[in-house]
Amino acid sequence: MVSTDNPLVFTFGILGNIISFVVFLAPVPTFIRVCKKKSTEGFQSVPYVVALFSSMLWLYYATLKSDEILLITINSVGCVVETIYVAVYIAFAPKQARLFTLRLLILMNFGGFCLTLLLSQFLAKGENRVRVLGWVCVTFSVSVFAAPLSIMRVVIRTKSVEFMPFNLSFFLTLSAIMWLLYGVLQKDLYVALPNILGLIFGVLQMVLYQIFKNYKTLMEDQKLPESKADIVNLSTSEIQVCSHPNSDENVHDQTDHDVKSMEASNQELGQVSDKCEV
Repeated sequence: MVSTDNPLVFTFGILGNIISFVVFLAPVPTFIRVCKKKSTEGFQSVPYVVALFSSMLWLYYATLKSDEILLITINSVGCVVETIYVAVYIAFAPKQARLFTLRLLILMNFGGFCLTLLLSQFLAKGENRVRVLGWVCVTFSVSVFAAPLSIMRVVIRTKSVEFMPFNLSFFLTLSAIMWLLYGVLQKDLYVALPNILGLIFGVLQMVLYQIFKNYKTLMEDQKLPESKADIVNLSTSEIQVCSHPNSDENVHDQTDHDVKSMEASNQELGQVSDKCEV
């Protein structure tokens, strides 16, 4: 049951549920496009499989405690939503990506979770079981919260925020604040700790956005044959960067054949984009 001794715990828990639900729904437009085009367009399944595993761990942790119903509700929703995302991905992904996703599901979400379940049941009892599982959740959550480092690196290198939407960074930061306050007031160290890191990274993302928001987008005023082409696909917290070597044949300016050069660049860009498929 939810403790009524501290109404702030309930308030921040409810707010955390609402904001986290909004974050869970962030990839919906991506998967609507996948369904319409019947193609995953090079997006990776790893973020969704990892998010599903994280929700499973926190759901198991919450069931071991008597006053974490608000953790149970949001992570139950997370398990359902992420399962739908993974199922849609598997349905429309090419064979190689589909097999990779299935192997990852078996290894992490089935094997990893079953191993965690068995070890926590047989090697720890009572409060020790909660502590062990709590630290497992903290460790995994820290690794997940560190994922935005790759996005921030791309923003700094390209001086473009087109791959880091401000709204998503804002809601992720807001979610971290709500769960941090919930963990502190609930005196749950394992909930509070990873959200400190989430808050720091969220603030850094918004600072980077303010610094680089007026810069031109990555592809503007940039000719593909003259430099390395970075094709970046973003899905929620997902980012994939593929690099294509320079082509010596296209280095020199073709002043008399501008139209042909542009067509060749567009063709080459399409080939690089196809190579980004998992």
